[in-house]
Amino acid sequence: MPCSGARPLAAQRPQVANDPAAWLALSCLPQFGPRRRQAFAQNFSDLTELLTLNPATLAATGLPGETRSAIQAWQRQDAGHPLVARVERIGRDCARLGIEIIYWSDARYPEPLRHIHDAPLVFYALGNTELLARDQLAIVGSRNASRAGLDHARAFAAALSAQDLVVTSGLALGVDGAAHAGVLDAGGLTLAVIGCGLDRIYPHQHRRLGQRVVEQGLMISEYPPGTPARAGHFPRRNRLISGLSRGVLVVEAGLKSGSLITARLALEQGREVFAIPGSVHSPVARGCHHLIKQGARLVETVDDILEELGSWWCRPPSLADAASPSPEAGPDRRLAGLGAREIAVFEALGYDPQSTDALSLATGQPADQLMQALLLLELQGLVSAAPGGFQRIA
Repeated sequence: MPCSGARPLAAQRPQVANDPAAWLALSCLPQFGPRRRQAFAQNFSDLTELLTLNPATLAATGLPGETRSAIQAWQRQDAGHPLVARVERIGRDCARLGIEIIYWSDARYPEPLRHIHDAPLVFYALGNTELLARDQLAIVGSRNASRAGLDHARAFAAALSAQDLVVTSGLALGVDGAAHAGVLDAGGLTLAVIGCGLDRIYPHQHRRLGQRVVEQGLMISEYPPGTPARAGHFPRRNRLISGLSRGVLVVEAGLKSGSLITARLALEQGREVFAIPGSVHSPVARGCHHLIKQGARLVETVDDILEELGSWWCRPPSLADAASPSPEAGPDRRLAGLGAREIAVFEALGYDPQSTDALSLATGQPADQLMQALLLLELQGLVSAAPGGFQRIA
């Protein structure tokens, strides 16, 4: 453990720098936010040196009195001080729950994450930490996604995982959850970044999905065990989703959404941004259209993503293009076994909603037979109800 600054710095540095408790202490220091951390990182080869400075040197740093007092309490290991008590509590909780602490000088700390603004000094992990070293592609989107959006998220996630990419997302309702589930169902690897302690999976509806992620992949958070989900945590979580990933695929998003925040962060971090276009009538497609106007790559198939990633990533040659979900990928095969009535209705449908009156006029079918055909097509996963009528699922 860190001790008094009276000991020679050279004797302390290896012990302190590789001590997760020291990094925890730095992450919990009062009045020591990103700007101060950045300033001190420019003057110290190892930020943990700050914890070894004697009182006179500490005073010369210009740190606030509360920060200096906390450092001195850490050096004394004063169990009554809030900083020391908090670090001890986090350590005990992590040990009890099997949570691993990944700190800045840990060899497992992902290199891409080091270079983002306000990179965490410490984060927490449950599951297979080897995924931190793997190439990742993030999939994000609306919590109120359409049926087509959810299907896109599942299909693209499964296809990307088949290309040896870890699919990263935020475990939220809607697109995030569909992406995680698509990977897991396909036997791939996925990583979830959440905005609360790892012992408090949020949202509650995704507890089982979160357990599957931990069992078959990895879940991480920059918040220690016991931290509840709060609104302000999720924008911060988004910078980790994009920071870990080589690119971000936005499936569906409104013009004011967390997904667009993630996309903006990805651009600031020098990551690729991809977007799937949708109906001009759909409010959850407007965010994607906005991104495409701003220069995001328009995506129709997984190959569109792989082409863009080609400059840094070599696609495994043995994996077939058949894994790529495409709107043109063989609807005739999907119609096998259906009757002429259902095929006629399907062919009359487009990717924008059509009213039952328009479909009845186009197919010549009376309302009762039309509704039976639509119900059968919906059960087959080929069409979905939407505001204004029915539409194909790509």
